[in-house]
Amino acid sequence: MIDEIRIDDLGVIGRAHVRLGSGLTVLTGETGAGKTMVLTALGLLLGGRADPATVRTGASSAAVEGRVLLPPDSPALERAREAGAEVDEDGTLVVLRTVGAGTPDSPGRSRAYLGGRSVPQGLLAEIAEELVTVHGQADQMRLRSAARQRAALDSFAGAAHGAVLAEHARAWAERAQVQAELDDRVARAQERAREAELLRLGLAEVERVAPLPGEDLELATEAERLGNAEDLRAAAAGAHVALVGDEDAADVGAAAVVLVEEARRSLELAGHHDRALADLAVRAAEAGYLLADLATELSAYVQDLQADPARLDTVQRRRAELTGLTRSYGEDVAAVLEWAQDASRRLLDLDGGEERVAELTAERDRLDDRVRRLAADITGTRTDAAVRLAQAVTDELVSLAMAGAHLEVVVRPADEPGPHGADHVEMLLVPHAGAPARPLGKGASGGELSRVMLALEVALATAEGSGAATPGTFVFDEVDAGVGGRAATQVGERLARLARGTQVLVVTHLAQVAACADRHLVVTKSVADGVDVVTESDVREVEGEARVRELARMLSGQDDSSTARAHAAELLAQSVGR
Repeated sequence: MIDEIRIDDLGVIGRAHVRLGSGLTVLTGETGAGKTMVLTALGLLLGGRADPATVRTGASSAAVEGRVLLPPDSPALERAREAGAEVDEDGTLVVLRTVGAGTPDSPGRSRAYLGGRSVPQGLLAEIAEELVTVHGQADQMRLRSAARQRAALDSFAGAAHGAVLAEHARAWAERAQVQAELDDRVARAQERAREAELLRLGLAEVERVAPLPGEDLELATEAERLGNAEDLRAAAAGAHVALVGDEDAADVGAAAVVLVEEARRSLELAGHHDRALADLAVRAAEAGYLLADLATELSAYVQDLQADPARLDTVQRRRAELTGLTRSYGEDVAAVLEWAQDASRRLLDLDGGEERVAELTAERDRLDDRVRRLAADITGTRTDAAVRLAQAVTDELVSLAMAGAHLEVVVRPADEPGPHGADHVEMLLVPHAGAPARPLGKGASGGELSRVMLALEVALATAEGSGAATPGTFVFDEVDAGVGGRAATQVGERLARLARGTQVLVVTHLAQVAACADRHLVVTKSVADGVDVVTESDVREVEGEARVRELARMLSGQDDSSTARAHAAELLAQSVGR
């Protein structure tokens, strides 16, 4: 519940401290005294739109601070903690809203703080939805929302109905997910078929060519050798001649092998006199063996190397085939083979698409049956609850000066089923006998709508087995418009009845309503420097004789009238007796 509100420089309020509490609290005062600004302040705390025009004349900004008490298991408390708000040990949460006055060229800015942490305005509104329900002339527009009317009926239907609703919503979401995947697969069926065909063609081409790992590198080497066979033969033959000489020539003394052999013999002869030269002679012999081996290999190379145009042509054709593959599927044969492996796996997945479509279709059909069964159950419980809710609200309206009025709650098939079922819920009001049933908000005054909302809230709050999550605070403005006498007393009694389990704040002009309150706050105005202003002392709780005087003023306009005071005292005594 809302424990207290502090207001600075908002409208006619210079500074005010409004202490609230559990049960029914009424706010009264002369017209223009500032009661509306108290509700405006509350609206700011609840994330409402900030209007710089509401900043008190001469002030640079307005500020509203509220202290809210939340139970430990409150979702709003958990949401506040997620936003970084600091919460007192007793569950008290401080909410602060500031509004800058600004200038015509630069409107003032609004700031919101939750538990000492700056937060978006929308977060306050999100949390307020779970804490407070405001019923005023502007808020009655919500009654016209089909979604809110359906939600009210679902709340009244009870917890078991709510459980079926939740199960339906889950099944609906699962069905939507399956349908989305199915639609995607069906829509992409042609694309997948084209992809599969291209993969098959590519794999067939790779299979036809049948490349071997590293084959492209080996063929490149062989093509280079075959293409330069004559130059290679000449180079090898020349090297062979340099090593062993030309067999057809008369003089081979300049051959490397011969020269090294001569060097070995010379060193070997001298080596008898010096061991060092003997060792060098051994090394010269080793060099001679190496040169001889090299000459033998060169001779064999020259013998084996042949200019084979046919083989060269075969190699070039094979390389052309491999180049065709690498041009389409990879930069080399290794990349082509890797592509073929990936393509084979992808083709298996694509070929399995029809099976997956069949699985998804069967799953979709199963969920359709489940959703239809759950929707039928929901329609049944809604239809039953609609009759009971209409009767409960109608019974309340009779006691709220709307005799002859009754509420109709119509449940009919929706144009399109949705996550909330297959029903369209509409609340129709017959304002008086003989009048046609019309949608809420049409053909009824603001006061009548306020009373309909009061009757609806009382019916929801007192319904046995209701699954409604009752807000911690109800705020009613002008709920008593257009009523008086006994009907006004009935309005007060129903507000008090609603307040037995929650906090209710009512702005009223009726003494009959004010007399039923647990706490009575009066707003007055002072004059400072010739300007009307509400100060800290101008918002006060009245009890005892002071309350009797305020009720007398509300009854007759004169708080010193003995007759009015006697009537006020009688109203208080009667309210206590109830």
